[in-house]
Amino acid sequence: MRIDFREKDVVITGGTGALGGAVARILAEAGAHCFLPTRCAIQPEQFPHLSHFNIEAQSGIDLTDQDSVDAYYRQFTRLWASIHCAGGFTMAPIEETSWDTLEAQMNINFKTCFLCCRAAVRQLRLKEDREGGRIVNVISRPALEPRTGAGIISYTVSKTAVAALTEALGEELAPERIWVTAVAPSVLDTMQNRQAMPNADFSRWPKVDEVAKTIAFLASPQNQVVRSGLIPAYGQS
Repeated sequence: MRIDFREKDVVITGGTGALGGAVARILAEAGAHCFLPTRCAIQPEQFPHLSHFNIEAQSGIDLTDQDSVDAYYRQFTRLWASIHCAGGFTMAPIEETSWDTLEAQMNINFKTCFLCCRAAVRQLRLKEDREGGRIVNVISRPALEPRTGAGIISYTVSKTAVAALTEALGEELAPERIWVTAVAPSVLDTMQNRQAMPNADFSRWPKVDEVAKTIAFLASPQNQVVRSGLIPAYGQS
């Protein structure tokens, strides 16, 4: 099925990262107007897709600050979708995990997602056509299988919170045809992950573009029925 985002405004957080960047490229090529909020200014050499005429990055946006998020989203009066790839990762057993570490993971993974969902819903409801919209979050395998989160407690807890938010919000917004879903990759095949796990079988990891295509479909107008779901994206891993 070919996705079509022509005349659709889409916000993508974490849009300059590996997964977010792939999502932005796919959506821009499908006609979406992609808006990427960033904390710091992005240089073209850091993000090759910045020159695409359908991609616009705006710096100075703190996704952990409610006022900053609300002000950013307020400019989108024709918002169709909000895709939340922003996040971070840390690894440590619980005795080496401070409360500050857990709070930092909750801020970067859960708080950013919550605030962006909240702001996106407000804008989606403003549209005169009442056509609904899409929200897609990014969680992780430990969010679906918490026992696999041993040794990464703070990350697991923060992503599990995003999973719960996704399912509850999906039901809350279903009557308005605003579908909320989340994709749960296992270990993505990125250079950073290969360097961190050099002895792993990289061929079994899901590829970034494959997961990005899944996100793109869930966010598209062509997704007419999938909502309130947590979608495993494990590949062969």
